[in-house]
Amino acid sequence: MTKHQQQHDSPLQQRLRTIIFGTDTVAGRTFDIALIVCIICSVALVFLNTVQSVNQRFGSLILGLEWFFTVVFTVEYGLRLYSSTNSWKYARSFYGLVDLLSVLPSYLALFVPGANLTLVIRVLRLFRIFRVLKLLRYLSEGNMLLRAMLLSSRKVFIFFFSVSLIIMVLGAVMYVVEGPENGFSSIPKSVYWTIVTITTVGYGDITPKTGLGQTIAAFTMLLGYSIIAIPTGILTAEIGQEMGRVRDLRRCANCLKTGHEHQAKYCSRCGSELEAALSPEKESRE
Repeated sequence: MTKHQQQHDSPLQQRLRTIIFGTDTVAGRTFDIALIVCIICSVALVFLNTVQSVNQRFGSLILGLEWFFTVVFTVEYGLRLYSSTNSWKYARSFYGLVDLLSVLPSYLALFVPGANLTLVIRVLRLFRIFRVLKLLRYLSEGNMLLRAMLLSSRKVFIFFFSVSLIIMVLGAVMYVVEGPENGFSSIPKSVYWTIVTITTVGYGDITPKTGLGQTIAAFTMLLGYSIIAIPTGILTAEIGQEMGRVRDLRRCANCLKTGHEHQAKYCSRCGSELEAALSPEKESRE
């Protein structure tokens, strides 16, 4: 919306926009904090309502409070549409869709029994806490982690593909060794046992009875510990390399020293003020 269009907004719209979409004012911060408290309370009610003993004693009270929060969120959504500089853009945004989905289940429950359980989607609205606590400056660290995950995705894929082959082989071997009489009634079920064992979950619903089967099970358990460590090491290595690349971007223009921390403002050698670091994406474009 242009400045000319904004001039035609009513004072009420401008005031609501400052409160609802702004976090730099006392009123805006108070509104966001109150909204987050309401979101937490409404999600807690959905959780508590699934506990049978709580539902039997306080079901009517919880239902009333759920409708109270539904009305509050409905009014809030309407005010956001009314005060937004571009209502259609807000409605299609991530937050706009989440805001809409957070109130629809209550109304759907009037026609579709059980639909109100989807109210748990309101927990997604807690992402607004990033605005309140000014955590957006930490998104660069999140982007660094995401880049590391993307760079390690091929290695992790090959690793899990190899693990899948090992699991299928061990499952087939256990089917032959133990057989249906010991609970390994099919190769898929034996593969299920292998996955449960190799991930160190160990439900115990199927257990080997023969000595050879128990030996293979022990080997599978030990193999599981090694398998868990490998993808962690791959990701850790990529994160270390990514952190090194980010630190190399922090170069002092005065003494040309590199390797400064991302949050550093002054050079550790000469004390000169550091320029803002370029992201790896910007560096690659330049």
